[in-house]
Amino acid sequence: MAFITLMLSLIWPIASTGFLLSMTQDAMTAADRICEIFDTPETILDGPSRLERAQGRLTLDDVSFRYPDGDADVLRHLSLDIAPGETVALVGGTGSGKTTLTALVPRLADVTGGSIRIDGVDIRELEVANLRSIVATAFEDATLFSMSVRENLTLGRPEATDQEIWEAIEVAQAGFVRDLPWGLDTRIGEQGMSLSGGQRQRLALARAVLVRPRILVLDDTLSALDMETEALVESALRRVLVGVTAIVVAHRASTVLLADRVAMLQEGAITHVGTHAGLLATVPEYRELLSADYNAETAMGPGAEKGSGAETGPGSRTDSDTGEGESHE
Repeated sequence: MAFITLMLSLIWPIASTGFLLSMTQDAMTAADRICEIFDTPETILDGPSRLERAQGRLTLDDVSFRYPDGDADVLRHLSLDIAPGETVALVGGTGSGKTTLTALVPRLADVTGGSIRIDGVDIRELEVANLRSIVATAFEDATLFSMSVRENLTLGRPEATDQEIWEAIEVAQAGFVRDLPWGLDTRIGEQGMSLSGGQRQRLALARAVLVRPRILVLDDTLSALDMETEALVESALRRVLVGVTAIVVAHRASTVLLADRVAMLQEGAITHVGTHAGLLATVPEYRELLSADYNAETAMGPGAEKGSGAETGPGSRTDSDTGEGESHE
């Protein structure tokens, strides 16, 4: 009996050694990754200037970009002038450079050729915090942190009041927050793991709206929404975008109709700029692009999902608008 008791007493210490060795290996790998991040040199540095009262004119002047490990430019000689309060939709096929371009405006990366200017000032000359108070972004893959809904929404504007937070939530049609166990104080897990894809996108949009930026960049932020919710968000965005310069990456015609002009990207270059109706009438590639997106959504069928937990359905396609398009060689 004593021998059996002794053996049972030794089993756990011996077994736990294996667990400890495994955890030690995991910890060493994680420590190496953390040190790698700490040792990465900063490439986005503050400039000497500030814009206190930005008007919101955004100018792309012969912009090119190449990734550090790339062999060729992914964006080539882009030139576009966006007036204060104007909304421009970016459309293009997969790999045309839309997301890369939207990342350059808030300086998540720096251009490798040409310049991006706000009110005539090169964004590399501005303090980074000042630039990102002028430019707010919401991406298709929303970045959320393991903290409360309130903390996630106020990352860009910590002094926002509850009323302002709820106004931004209403614009983004994120009323589901009211149904969470502790409302704004509910913790949502890393990357919003407790939320669906559409809910994550709506929180990211609400965060961008809350900043009250002069320039708003939306990278296909409505892609994981069902048709009804998308229509409600677009209706609210039309009010929010009044007086705000905006770049909207769009795949659906309903989203394109938010814009005053449309810029079409192909293989990293802007090939056409004009109104939705003008491009539909004069650019076959534009018609084919919107038609392909519509057919893809229709094939998914009602209730199909785009990504994990997303709430999507077929998008509406409306071809109303007027105007002429122009070609960029």
